[in-house]
Amino acid sequence: MRPAPTLLIVDDQPENLAALGDLLEPHYRVRATTSGRRALQLAASEPCPDLILLDVMMPEMDGYAVLEALRHDPLTREIPVIFVTARDAALDEEHGLQLGAADYITKPIRPAIVLARILTQLENKQARDLLKDQNAWLQAEVARRMHDNELIQDVSLYALALLAETRDKDTGNHLCRTQAYVELLVGVLRKRSDPLVPLSAELGQTIVRAAPLHDIGKVGIPDQILHKPGRLSAEEFELIKSHSRIGADAINMAIDRVVSADSSPLSGDTGALAFLTVAAQIAHWHHERWDGGGYPDHLAGEKIPLPARIMAIADVYDALISRRVYKQALPHATAVRMIRNGRGSQFDPLLVDLFVELNEEFAGIAERFADV
Repeated sequence: MRPAPTLLIVDDQPENLAALGDLLEPHYRVRATTSGRRALQLAASEPCPDLILLDVMMPEMDGYAVLEALRHDPLTREIPVIFVTARDAALDEEHGLQLGAADYITKPIRPAIVLARILTQLENKQARDLLKDQNAWLQAEVARRMHDNELIQDVSLYALALLAETRDKDTGNHLCRTQAYVELLVGVLRKRSDPLVPLSAELGQTIVRAAPLHDIGKVGIPDQILHKPGRLSAEEFELIKSHSRIGADAINMAIDRVVSADSSPLSGDTGALAFLTVAAQIAHWHHERWDGGGYPDHLAGEKIPLPARIMAIADVYDALISRRVYKQALPHATAVRMIRNGRGSQFDPLLVDLFVELNEEFAGIAERFADV
């Protein structure tokens, strides 16, 4: 059985409190005070009142001041207040209602009227509280389902990325390392809040999630070329380079297929397909160079999308420090020097500066996810 609602009655005249108490105590739990300041303390303490009956004309702190203080405190702003006062002028009532009072009862009180209006306000509050609880539950449920969907998406797409990586037996924990490098760069770039490189929290998270798909196009490269231990011919190298376009084309085809099959207005730049759009940018252009000498489209400078510029540093650093069938792993210091030397030619100068600042953290990630 639910406990009876708690009412707080405030009046500087003890006889008025006694009269209200006698009327209300058979139906409710009643707390009482003759002081406006004490009323504020009681309103913010347990048991929190479900309703306050508040006199207007009180010394030191009148009812209007008490109501304003209640409305400014997050703990008490939702408590309904009924003014109970001998002042019955229309302007007084209007002023009280403008301040946020739920109702206005004039003295001398009529018991039946008081009980009816209290019941009305308590039912209104119960309805509001129920709606608030339902909204909170719905928001939590939506958040849970979105988290589940994102988790399923991440697992599925990571599985696709791993499928591509299994084609290249030398890459080991390359996906884990490069995603961690990207996350490190994104985090520092966001903290800088550089107006020249705007990066929202949402875009930053999307870049990190999409990073493992950067080499998804390797599934389209023949094994004899992908696993060749010696130097590639010019023709073979051109075929290897095509993995960036193969990956981007596959992702863009998936976007087109989803958009054509869905009647809702989706866009590759916003909403549900933002992730795939960023993944396509990374897959397509992470081998471009700042000076325009990269591939496949010879983009230069800021024409290279930011996600691809970030991925470029992460991918090259990991390639330099990792053993491949055609080369030995380079020391961390050598890799740092080579990337620094590529500032403004191969890589975005700002990102190189950040990489140099973070190079020890890069080394820590490489050690943490080292190939067995």
